[in-house]
Amino acid sequence: MKTVVITGASSGIGRASAEYLAGRGFRVFAGVRKMADGQPLAEANENIIPILLDVAKSEQVDAAVETVRKALDGQKLCGLVNNAGIAKMGPLAVQPLDEFEAHFKVNVFGMLRATQAFAPLLGMDESLKGKPGRIVNITSVGGRVASPFLGAYTATKHANESMTDSLRRELAIFGIDAIAVGPGSVKTPIWDKAEDSNRDTPYANSPWAKYIQRFSDDMLESGREGLEPVEVAKAIEKALTKASPKARYAPVPNKFRNFILPIWLPKRVVDKAFWKSFGMEKKES
Repeated sequence: MKTVVITGASSGIGRASAEYLAGRGFRVFAGVRKMADGQPLAEANENIIPILLDVAKSEQVDAAVETVRKALDGQKLCGLVNNAGIAKMGPLAVQPLDEFEAHFKVNVFGMLRATQAFAPLLGMDESLKGKPGRIVNITSVGGRVASPFLGAYTATKHANESMTDSLRRELAIFGIDAIAVGPGSVKTPIWDKAEDSNRDTPYANSPWAKYIQRFSDDMLESGREGLEPVEVAKAIEKALTKASPKARYAPVPNKFRNFILPIWLPKRVVDKAFWKSFGMEKKES
């Protein structure tokens, strides 16, 4: 049985991926921050094994590695899905630095911490048997298209994209592949959490207040009407199993408008599209 580890599996993409892959015959170690969150996963499928795995805590990551190593019994790990992440809105010019750093602590350093810890099981430990495994990093459209008021989040996702490419080029000597999956809007609780964190926004009296509100409303609507998380899970399965996988998968609703066009167009044109969308006007210098 192929074994994978998924971080951030309590809800959203992580939970859907754990349930989907377990249903496809994988044994899934589902990383959760509270074991109470893991109970429904364990009840959903006997192939799902919840483990405490806060990627910001080295001791939990190390303990999870040892648990998985014992379960593998000398075999290599098929895949590591780095999914854990946070998102909070705010204009970069005034967003508290500790809040910005928190995004990197989880989304970037946490991803690298998990990757470094599980890399021996994926194939860097050549004493293990079986085919080398793959790293699947959940990035975002925001990893390619920077958004206003989500600068901290999109900065981490740009970093994740770059790290994925570097890992793929470095780990080839061990046969370990690294693949990015960059979803667009997905029906996930991350946007409900973002709404809760911004209900008493510190930016209510800032020059950006009305623009942030319009942006927030738009993002929340897009998220709640976005792809079902299982569609991202299907892309993850392709990344883990295809003989010649793409370096990047982009499950994005209205893909041409929401992903391809913003990448193709000059940045100044995209700037104007953002300003128009949220009722912003550029002050002439």
